[in-house]
Amino acid sequence: MRRCGCAAAASALLAGAITVVLAAVAGRADESPGTAWAALPLPAAEAGNPGRLLFWSHCAACHGAGEGMPGTAALAAKYGGQKPALLEQRTDLTPEFVTAIVRHGVSVMPKFRKTELSDADLAVLAAYLAHRSGAH
Repeated sequence: MRRCGCAAAASALLAGAITVVLAAVAGRADESPGTAWAALPLPAAEAGNPGRLLFWSHCAACHGAGEGMPGTAALAAKYGGQKPALLEQRTDLTPEFVTAIVRHGVSVMPKFRKTELSDADLAVLAAYLAHRSGAH
C-alpha cells in the first residue's frame, strides 16, 4: 500500500522530534525515575521574581540550561544557532506568542490547561519571557 506524501512527511517529522527528545532525556539517565521531569529547585536569589519563579516551576525542567533539557535541545536543533535555544535569552518573544504556545502546545510540547497554569500566572510568565524583547 502506498502512503500519501503528507502522511510520510508527518511520520518523519514525528520520528525526528521523538529522536531529539529521547536524545535529550538520555543525558539524564543517571537520575532516579521521576526526577528528570520534576520541577528544579529555584536558587534563593531568584525567589523574589514571580515570572522567574513560574518559569522555574513550570518550564525549566524542559527549557532550562544544561544538558538533558528536551525543550532546549529541540529549540537548538530547530534554530541551529540563529536564535538562542534558551527561552530566557530570547529577545523576540511577545506575551501573545508565549501565551499561544503554552495554551496550545507545539510539536512534542504539551498544552498547559488553565487548571495547570492560571491565566493570571500565564500573563506573569509571558511578561517575564518577553522582558528582553521590550514587548511586555
